[in-house]
Amino acid sequence: MSKPENLDHLPAQLAAPRLNGRPLKFGGGPPNYLTNALAAAAEPFKGNTADGTVVSGLFSIRATGASTETIREAAEAFLGSLSAAQRTRALFPIDANEWRLWSNIHRTIMRHGIPFCEMSDRQIARALALLKESFSDQGFATARDIMRLNETVGEMTGRFDEFGEDLYWFSIMGTPAAAEPWGWQIDGHHLNVNCLVLGDQIVMTPAFLGSEPVFAKSGKYAGTRVFEAEEAQGFAMIRALDTEQRGKAVVSKDLPRDLFTSAFRDNHELHYEGIAYDQLTPGQHDQLIRLIETHVGRMRPGHARVKMDEVLRRVHDTHFSWRGGVEEDSVFYYRIHSPVIIIEFDHQAGQAFPQFTEHYRDHIHVIVRTPNGNDYGKDLLRQHYQRGHHASGQ
Repeated sequence: MSKPENLDHLPAQLAAPRLNGRPLKFGGGPPNYLTNALAAAAEPFKGNTADGTVVSGLFSIRATGASTETIREAAEAFLGSLSAAQRTRALFPIDANEWRLWSNIHRTIMRHGIPFCEMSDRQIARALALLKESFSDQGFATARDIMRLNETVGEMTGRFDEFGEDLYWFSIMGTPAAAEPWGWQIDGHHLNVNCLVLGDQIVMTPAFLGSEPVFAKSGKYAGTRVFEAEEAQGFAMIRALDTEQRGKAVVSKDLPRDLFTSAFRDNHELHYEGIAYDQLTPGQHDQLIRLIETHVGRMRPGHARVKMDEVLRRVHDTHFSWRGGVEEDSVFYYRIHSPVIIIEFDHQAGQAFPQFTEHYRDHIHVIVRTPNGNDYGKDLLRQHYQRGHHASGQ
C-alpha cells in the first residue's frame, strides 16, 4: 500500500500491514499529526516536568530483589518463535527512536514491529506470555480486556480494518539479557505500554490505556468491563474531601473537550495543581495511596512494590486534582502528580462513536508516566552508560 506523498520521510519499518490479505488503513487522524509526532520524537528527550526543570537524583540503578528472569525467558521464547524476516521487523536497538513513536489513534499511524494479525497462534501466545510475565494478574487482565473491547468496536461499527483484537504491534528493544538493558513495547488503539528492563529493575511507562466502550453489552466478549475500580476509587476520593479541601482539589467544574494531558507528550510541562498530600487527613492519605496502588498494581507484584516504595518516598510532594462534576454519574478527570509518578484518568467524548459529542462514561483514558526523565527508563539508561557502557544516542 503506497504511503501519502507528504510522508516520504517515514522510517522504513512503518509499513502498513495486511489483514486477511487486505492492506490496513494507513494514516488518518488530525492534519499533520504524523509529521508533528515524528518531529516531536526527534527532539532531545527531557521528560515531563513540573516547571521545565528536571529534578535530578530521583532514580538510581540498584538491586530490588524482584527477579526479571521469567520476563527475559518469555521474551526469548517469543523471539525464538519468529522467522528471520519477522525478527528483523520485531527487533530494534535499545536506544532506538521507535520507543517514542507510539500512538493511540486507531489507524496504523507510526506503527512498527509485528502486528498480532500477522502472527501465528503460537506466536501470539508467546507474545501474550511476555505480557503476562510483565504485568500483574490484574494488569494482564486489563490489557487483554482492552484488546477484546477493541474487537467489540469492530463488531459494533463493522470497521475491522481499523478496530480488532489483533491490531496491536509488538516490538523488542535491545537483546533480552540478565545484565544489559532491553525492553518491549506494545502499540495499538487504547493499549500503548513501554517496558524497560535493566537487571532486576523495571520501568513500565509511558503507559496509555483506554477503551470505548468500557463495557461490552453484546458480541463475542459480552460482559467484559474495564476501569471500574479506577473510576469508582477516584470518585470516592473526591467525595471524601470536605468543602474546603474540595475547593482546593477541584481545578475546574467543567471538563474541556480538548484537555491538555501528558498523553503522547514526552517533554511536556505539567504544573502541580489541586490539593497537596499534607492537606489531607490520615484517612484520606490511606485512600489516596490505595488509589495509586490500583494504578501501579498493573505491574507484576514485586516490581509494583518497588514502585510504591519510590512513590512513598516522595509522598509529601504529591498532589491530587480534579476537573468535572462531583455528583453521581458526573464525568471527570483526575490527576495524581508527584516527582516520580503522574497518573491521569479522563472521561472522553465519543471517537469511534461520534454521536456522543460530549464526555461520557463509556470512553475512558488512563495515563501513567514517570516524570523527570525516567519514562522509557531513560534516566536508568543514562546512568548505565555513564558506568562505562556504550554511548546511548539519547
